[in-house]
Amino acid sequence: MLEIVSDKSWELLEKCPILNEYDIVKARQIVREFAKKEGMGIVDQTRITTAVSELFRNMFSYASGGEVLIEKGIIEEKPTLIITCIDKGPGIDNIELAMTDGYTSGGGMGYGLPGAKRLVDRFEISSELNKGTTVRVMKWK
Repeated sequence: MLEIVSDKSWELLEKCPILNEYDIVKARQIVREFAKKEGMGIVDQTRITTAVSELFRNMFSYASGGEVLIEKGIIEEKPTLIITCIDKGPGIDNIELAMTDGYTSGGGMGYGLPGAKRLVDRFEISSELNKGTTVRVMKWK
């Protein structure tokens, strides 16, 4: 299992709980605002916002919510917006399968996790059954 560790040099910009539909909308707007503030163009703002929107919805639907950390830092010598989604849900039994286009465990279209991965520059996922899932996405400026 991939261990996701936060870099101490990253700056925490915001913590957002995801407990209801309103929180999803609010957190998505906050991510877009930080993407804009960090100098991302409209296309990259839309990509990161779309990716995290899917992740936030998954957290709410499959794990009854969780917490989002929005950070900025330098990754591969590039200014980066870093969003980490942490839940204490049931976990993902087979990450490789969950990352396959078309696979769904909840009746959706099955493009959530792989779709989010395609929209960002780096995607990390760690999950343990009955303990939860952590997904981190990164978008370069």
